[in-house]
Amino acid sequence: MSTQRPTAAAPALETRLAIYRTMAECRQFEARAQELFFEGLVRGTTHLGIGQEAVAAGVAAAMRTDDYTFCTYRGHNHTLARGVPMAPIFAELFGRGTGLLGGKGGSMHLTSVEHGVMGSYAIIGAHLPIALGAAWSAQYRKSGQVALCFFGDGTTNIGAFHEALNMAAVWKAPVVFICENNQYMEYTPIGSVTAVPRPAADRASAYGLEPIVVDGNDPDAVYAIARTAIDRARAGDGPSLIEALTYRHGGHSRADPGKYRPDEEVKAWLARDPLPMYRARLLAEGASEVALAAIDDETRGSVAEAEQEARSAPEPSLDVLETQVWSDGGSAWRN
Repeated sequence: MSTQRPTAAAPALETRLAIYRTMAECRQFEARAQELFFEGLVRGTTHLGIGQEAVAAGVAAAMRTDDYTFCTYRGHNHTLARGVPMAPIFAELFGRGTGLLGGKGGSMHLTSVEHGVMGSYAIIGAHLPIALGAAWSAQYRKSGQVALCFFGDGTTNIGAFHEALNMAAVWKAPVVFICENNQYMEYTPIGSVTAVPRPAADRASAYGLEPIVVDGNDPDAVYAIARTAIDRARAGDGPSLIEALTYRHGGHSRADPGKYRPDEEVKAWLARDPLPMYRARLLAEGASEVALAAIDDETRGSVAEAEQEARSAPEPSLDVLETQVWSDGGSAWRN
């Protein structure tokens, strides 16, 4: 199956600059988060999406402000792309009281209902039925909202993937499922354990859906495909399943050096890094170097400012730490 290229015209320059800004923010935030992990500031593990920024940025630019985002433990990019400020994300990674979840959730559970970010989910495939439920709620309420559900290629071999796709098609629910196929299920190449070449798109027809494959390193292509799918869902025409081909530059998590990947494969994908590719395209098509340099500089400043704010934030108080832990809201009964 070949990669589909949208036939629609590229978005306006203003939209494309906004997409570039989002990608730059994601890249610089995560690069700094990795450094801070090795300084001992980031608690727990982290799963970085460096190299995959075009998917989150392109889709988010096509969304309405009240649409829903559901993502995996590799969810920094998707959270930032919906406009969640950096400081509370850093604070959450640091386990500080000003974090998105009061410092209790960490990197794998970022949530900001205010921004439509309905959670990052650490259990593979767990959020697909939840995203379907949110879409069904929007359908029932006739709110016009659409649920966007991101997941990795490994999820396509989980039962929840098939259950959610089936019910979404049956109900014609306003949900768009987006498989970020970064070629690896943790340490295992997806192709070595999957019977079809495209783990998501090749299964779409089983649920009456169009097989859609897009270059996940091309922000314009991602935006166009997402816009079509979102508009279709909002119009009542049902769900879509998009497979975005991309690559994570690093290992599965901070503890993984990724040495199981062939050197030539890594080299080839690094040459297709979406950030410099998109920057070069924008320059070639009329954007000014001054404007792009300003975005880069402003982003560096924003990351540094957010880091300092999070560094100075207090630890979570006991009244926060001891709530939402047991069924009665606290742990006192155990003592």
